[in-house]
Amino acid sequence: MYQQYKSYILQYQWLEQFYITLNTRLDSTMVSTLLMHSETKIIFVDQQFLQLAQEALSLLATKLTEQPLLVVIISETSNNFNPTCGNSNTYEYESLLESGHKDFAIRRPVTEFDPISINYTSGTTSRHKGDVFSHRAVGGTNVCLRSASPEEIFESISLYKVTHVGGAPTVLNMIGNTPPCDRKPLPHKVKIMKGTYCLWKPEWDSLPSDERFTLKAGQGVQHLCVEEVAVRNSVTTEKVPADGVTMGEIMFRVNTVMSRYLKDVKAREEVFRGGWFHSGDLVVKHPDGYIEVKDRLKDIIISGGENISTVEVERTLYSHTHPAVLEAAVVARPDNHWGQTPCAFVKLKEGFDVSAQEINNSAVIICLVTWHPGQLYFRISQKLRLEKFRNLSQGRKQKPWAIFSERN
Repeated sequence: MYQQYKSYILQYQWLEQFYITLNTRLDSTMVSTLLMHSETKIIFVDQQFLQLAQEALSLLATKLTEQPLLVVIISETSNNFNPTCGNSNTYEYESLLESGHKDFAIRRPVTEFDPISINYTSGTTSRHKGDVFSHRAVGGTNVCLRSASPEEIFESISLYKVTHVGGAPTVLNMIGNTPPCDRKPLPHKVKIMKGTYCLWKPEWDSLPSDERFTLKAGQGVQHLCVEEVAVRNSVTTEKVPADGVTMGEIMFRVNTVMSRYLKDVKAREEVFRGGWFHSGDLVVKHPDGYIEVKDRLKDIIISGGENISTVEVERTLYSHTHPAVLEAAVVARPDNHWGQTPCAFVKLKEGFDVSAQEINNSAVIICLVTWHPGQLYFRISQKLRLEKFRNLSQGRKQKPWAIFSERN
């Protein structure tokens, strides 16, 4: 756990500044690009990522007249490690704190709309964009780990009485597939937070309503956090009917959404057009008011004039197909007749060795029941491939790469 993390977040706020958390899995070129874009003045880095920070700074040397200060957080177990040796622009965290003045005048935010942080997007579809968040979005306590290993995760849950766990799909997948011998018994229930819908199981339908709610619900906060949520046409922003069939984009107005994109007026105007935040998620609204996520706007497959949800095909591969399937990503594949057809990329669980045809035979039965008979059958039957698809540093599947791979 980074004990220092909480303190330097507070320090930024007392200086009327904001902080940026960069993904340590990015390479030095991308880190230097984000440092330059955000005009970073001070870099806090754990010693295990010092080389990455130094490489990024060396790339900035020819572009900036004034280099950011580098503050290194040293592990308690390190011996005789001196990151400041021979570098006047580098400081050791604890020593820097000791040199401060106790009578320093705290400068608090002027308004609640002052920026508190910038979170850069994963760059799934284009370049990384800086989401600016204001003080209106403050809340929560984090337990941060040096590395995402099953042993450390289970240990931290018990030690710090963690109630909610969040992480990239890769991390959650790792937790779920941890061998029983490596799992530490948990003294309490832990809820998993994920940015997607619940993967519903048919057997849950027979459970009492309160149990179904616990398993499926993603809501539960008792204070107002969202002003309005609506399903609207992506182009016209007109409301779509709540018939459970007509697809629209989910849009909302909420205090906790970012204020803007850093230095990107065009992207800000696009995502907030019409006075709504456009999520990029395609959904249908049912007559009872429930919203069902179908796909990402950029991922939907338009085949012969019909929309095919990549999410539904992926859900089939995960839930009802072959026990060997660990991960799956479905993308649109160009087709001379239909325009686009589904193409699935599958990653196998360790120890399994099966062919694409075996998995495909399992998937076809479900597809015939789930979608229009005879339409998806032959499209997916010949297009399923076993591939090592690329994950982004945040753990997301990089679908554009999969499309490129399939075309080539």
